[in-house]
Amino acid sequence: MVFVVGMRIKNDYLLVITNDTPNTALDDYARRRDIETLFGCLKSRGFNFEETHLTKPERISKLLGLLTLALSWCLRIGEWRHGQKSISIKKHGRRAKSLFRYGFDQLRTIVLNLALKEREFCWATTFLSCT
Repeated sequence: MVFVVGMRIKNDYLLVITNDTPNTALDDYARRRDIETLFGCLKSRGFNFEETHLTKPERISKLLGLLTLALSWCLRIGEWRHGQKSISIKKHGRRAKSLFRYGFDQLRTIVLNLALKEREFCWATTFLSCT
């Protein structure tokens, strides 16, 4: 049996077709979309994880731990930057860049020019602290 679940979004519709529980289909889809976004950041839109060609589980696990920290750092910097200078909105109504990309670009600029941006690097590390 196949179920179709939908909802109206502004002037459009979101339809999800599932052979699983229709009651949770929209929530499941939202989680799946978040996971796809995460993998996109880890792969082609950011860290290029797949280019490492790692095969040993222990090394993959360690690298994923570091990438998770880096991803969180980029998001925090992106959120801060967005609060200072909003990301422009394109004609289709979505941001020109994700919060991750906004922070990633800022951190990349700092790290690639570390000799000139030492103070900014020290400032950026404060986003890693929980206090």
